[in-house]
Amino acid sequence: MVDKQFRIEKDSLGEVKVSKKVLWGAQTQRAVNNFPVSGISMNFPFTDAFISSLGVIKDAAAKANKNLGLLEAKKQRAISKAAKEVWQNKHGAQFPIDVFQTGSGTSTNMNANEVIANLATKYAGEKIDPNDHVNMSQSSNDVIPTAINISCHMDMTKKLMPALTKLIDIIDAKALSVKGTVKTGRTHLMDAMPIDLAQELSAWSSQLSTSQATLNDCIEKLLYMPQGGTAIGTGINAHPRFAKEFCKEVSKLNSDCKVKPSDNFFNSLSAQDTSVQLSGELKNLAVILMKVSNDLRWMNSGPLAGLGEIELQALQPGSSIMPGKVNPVIPEAVAMVCADVIGNDVSVTVGAQSGNFQLNVMLPVIAYNVLKSVNLLAGAMNILGPKAIKTFKVNHDNIERSLERNPILVTALNPVIGYAKAAEIAKKAYKENRPVIDVAIEETDLSKAQLKKLLDPKKLTSGGIKK
Repeated sequence: MVDKQFRIEKDSLGEVKVSKKVLWGAQTQRAVNNFPVSGISMNFPFTDAFISSLGVIKDAAAKANKNLGLLEAKKQRAISKAAKEVWQNKHGAQFPIDVFQTGSGTSTNMNANEVIANLATKYAGEKIDPNDHVNMSQSSNDVIPTAINISCHMDMTKKLMPALTKLIDIIDAKALSVKGTVKTGRTHLMDAMPIDLAQELSAWSSQLSTSQATLNDCIEKLLYMPQGGTAIGTGINAHPRFAKEFCKEVSKLNSDCKVKPSDNFFNSLSAQDTSVQLSGELKNLAVILMKVSNDLRWMNSGPLAGLGEIELQALQPGSSIMPGKVNPVIPEAVAMVCADVIGNDVSVTVGAQSGNFQLNVMLPVIAYNVLKSVNLLAGAMNILGPKAIKTFKVNHDNIERSLERNPILVTALNPVIGYAKAAEIAKKAYKENRPVIDVAIEETDLSKAQLKKLLDPKKLTSGGIKK
């Protein structure tokens, strides 16, 4: 009895039953059957860039093969038309294979080949073969590393870097608006010398700008394409000029991605050094954002029993049992993103060291974790800036009250009365809970006018000995 819901597809291992509703073929179906691991497909829930990049690769490869006289123009046009639909994300549901699959990503490469071949056959009115035509001059071993580079470049330039630039701009604008707000600095979470709130925010901006520069270096490295190395880096079954023609066509398809062939295909297929570097800098960015988030949480703590230096915008009720409680939800969400990104970097590190001889065999999980980090951080920065930093209010009364009673101001008297005497004054001020200037008047022969000048918190934020 014929099952009308299925069709029979064939590959080198034999026949496979495939639903008539899908565009994929035998090899994709085998992978779907073999890897029911996580339920997370290579059409990631957080980005469509990876599948889109496969469409770009297949389109560019078809055009390169046609330019080199290897593929008939009619077949190329059909493949390019189908591939364009893939890179425009019109067939996302046709990429069901789990992230945790064969380490080269062969199943996902064949998934793209089969979907595009099925569509192209309809457009050409003749058989388009997934291996002989769509995969011409290619191997999964160079397609998947190339897809990692292109997809990471897409999401870095279109999502993460704009979000990072916007966050830096918001911090700089906020620093300008709070300039002149002098507060107690803290080291070891203990009272320290005064600092201008604008100076405190400038540290965040500087950290992020440094990270931005390093990330830009990583983005440049993503432009070197592994495509052309084919199976192990020798370029077997590809035209000698295929790599250059391919890069020319990719650059035409994506004007923001001016790519060039890898300097060494053996390196590009066997190692994932650029992914490691990018992931490492994404981890560094996560560490920076964790610091910023925790600084905000500490400054916002209270409002009565904490530091209470700033008031973050109230976005939602903070407790199901304590009425009126409001929590720093944005910094907390960002901190959780940062924790996840730090964990992702461990996966990428382990994955990248699995470059055994001529091929890395953890490519899908590297792609998954790097792209997840890129998208999580972009999303986190898009809420941290507008919903936490831009909108917080400064609690001037709390800041001034703490500052005037900060005994560590006595540090400014070290050059005048010596460290030991200054320590005595600080301890007495702590013990008696009195402003340091009042104690210093009693314990030194300096006049109140002299002490006011020496202990002026605003002047102390500029540092140095003033003569």
